[in-house]
Amino acid sequence: MRPSAVRLLNILVPIKRAVDYAVKIRVNPEQTGIDLNVKHSMNPFDEIAVEEAVRIRERLKDAVKSIKVVTIGPPKSTETLRTALAMGADSAIHVEIPESAPAPEPLGVAKTLKALIERQKEGVDVVILGKQAIDDDAGQTGQMLAGLLGWSQATFASKVVVDPEQKVANVTCEIDGGLEELRCKLPVIITTDLRLNEPRYASLPNIMKAKKKPVEKLTAAELGIDLAPRLETIKVTEPPKRVGGGKVANVDELLAKLKEVGITGKRV
Repeated sequence: MRPSAVRLLNILVPIKRAVDYAVKIRVNPEQTGIDLNVKHSMNPFDEIAVEEAVRIRERLKDAVKSIKVVTIGPPKSTETLRTALAMGADSAIHVEIPESAPAPEPLGVAKTLKALIERQKEGVDVVILGKQAIDDDAGQTGQMLAGLLGWSQATFASKVVVDPEQKVANVTCEIDGGLEELRCKLPVIITTDLRLNEPRYASLPNIMKAKKKPVEKLTAAELGIDLAPRLETIKVTEPPKRVGGGKVANVDELLAKLKEVGITGKRV
């Protein structure tokens, strides 16, 4: 009996349009969130995810059939998708929401991604996404998606090796005590950490080619998903400004200052 052919891998990379990492964050006048009238770009951790997907194809050659990127956001998010396409992705999906709509919460994003994955006729074998977005720092979407799908998960990845023949992914994850190596069965959800790779710059020819790559547009309603927030933000304020420190001449003066603010040397 001849061995069955190895099924080609399909990789999905969720990405997010976020306030650019170099922008100084300011609270909007209404104190309902941050000022969004600033430069936006792809979330840096998602950029690492796109780079890793492209590198997996470069290592495995023809074993990877497709790399598809997906984003949930306003019309301007198409620019972020084009950046990912210029880096090497093949096609994109844009779940479009109104410009005035609140940003989707992690659970809503995870449910939307689950619905998209179930729509893919050829299936999805690997989902790679950033460990967190730099705007809300939630760090929950990947784990929630794995839970909803019942798939393997490896978070905070610093090294990824996919074996399509064995249908496994060997992932080195960063943990508090050092590194942890996981062997995950495909399909798998992987979230990326900073040390996984350094994303490439898109070349001008690839930027031009990206304009011709297909971008499918959908809405949350078409997927049967309600992206209405489950949490209510009462108020957003900037942290209080730090008060300048002072110098003391000797230890006795230091102790006196500490006592003034209620810090004493009494043992508990």
